[in-house]
Amino acid sequence: MKTVELSTLEVSFNQLIETLLIKKNTEEQFTVKLSSERSQFTRFNHAKVRQTGLVADGWIELTLMTNQRSSFQHFPFTGNWDSDWQNAYKALQEMRDEITLLPVDPYLVLPTENNTSREVKSGQLLAAESVASTVLELVAELDFTGMYAGGVVIKAYGDSNGQKHWFASDSFTLDYSIFDTFGQAVKGIFAGSDWDEKSYIAKINEAKEQLKLLARPAKQLIKGKYKTYFAPAAVADLLGMLSWSAIGEADLQQGNSALAALSRQEKQLSSKFNLQENFQQVLVPRFNQLGEMAAPELPLIKKGILVNTLVNSRTAKEYGKNANGANSLETLRAPEISPGNLNFEEIIASLDTGLYISNLHYLNWSDRPAGRITGMTRYACFWVENGEIIAPIENLRFDESLYRFWGENLVDFTSFQEFIPEVGTYENRQLGGSLVPGMLVNDFTYTL
Repeated sequence: MKTVELSTLEVSFNQLIETLLIKKNTEEQFTVKLSSERSQFTRFNHAKVRQTGLVADGWIELTLMTNQRSSFQHFPFTGNWDSDWQNAYKALQEMRDEITLLPVDPYLVLPTENNTSREVKSGQLLAAESVASTVLELVAELDFTGMYAGGVVIKAYGDSNGQKHWFASDSFTLDYSIFDTFGQAVKGIFAGSDWDEKSYIAKINEAKEQLKLLARPAKQLIKGKYKTYFAPAAVADLLGMLSWSAIGEADLQQGNSALAALSRQEKQLSSKFNLQENFQQVLVPRFNQLGEMAAPELPLIKKGILVNTLVNSRTAKEYGKNANGANSLETLRAPEISPGNLNFEEIIASLDTGLYISNLHYLNWSDRPAGRITGMTRYACFWVENGEIIAPIENLRFDESLYRFWGENLVDFTSFQEFIPEVGTYENRQLGGSLVPGMLVNDFTYTL
């Protein structure tokens, strides 16, 4: 997006906040949340462009609060002041008519903070007209499929207490798979704020080497416990489960959390396991849906011990806790697992005999109170014997407790980390991702 277009959107958003401050009644309070983007999407299949286009999108969520009641509406945001204010004023009038009919919310949180912030992260993205040629040049002879999404994503917030936040970030993701003639595939993700041609070449060359290994006859394994190396992408999948009824304070209070035993100190994870929220890379906004600012770093698990949960203001009000800037769902937004001591060149030798897992899918809780996760292996997973990759494996289902693979069975994390981005595009392009190492685990349980 051109600087002048970005500036126009920011000016229009600020004007919307200022006008609402004038138009609101004395007893009314409001919050305004903006989500906007200008994104290039290009879909590939068989190393050809199948669909491409530019999406310019933006919407406002306006929430009105009075007499311990609240109502909200969504409407488009264009940067054109006349149409944006017309939509906002219409929504305000409709919510005033509706709100008296709604029940009292005893845990309604009103805007009370006075934070302000402005973060704009510019990058060097591919020009829209060069996406196809740049991406496909290295894979023209391969069965390459995937999606490129790149552009600017904007998140902003304002409220009746005078808080105002503006976050805009250039970013791209290339989520791709390369298939061989037998239907086996290598999956990769290339992402960032600056397109780095050398790094892209290295990623594709790595995928080509894995394709050669996939050409070997697949090995069928019986169910059982195997020493396993999980590549960073697989670790990110496992970490993501903590956002599903685990790390949030409300889930702990309501008895739904997979980390309840850890919270009660009945169980402990490995001293090598350290998890924190880290917003210092400016990949996602630090402000939440109430304009509250999270700390730049928030430790969650230190040396295997739970030291903090994610607590939003509504949970804090209901259960008498201290809020720490968590979002409304109390999910991880900028998680980082600390690296260990396992060097890249030592991975296969340290694994010795067992499984090399590149990716996982279909993850779910099989026994949440026990922290048990089930899922399947996927894409470029191999059997390793005596420190040598022998063959790809057929897909396996696993069922294992996080208290084991992040606990007594954790051998080590790698000395390097990879950023695994969010690639979702449902409703809008997702921001952020996980900064994680790979990990080596003893006796990981595969059920069929």
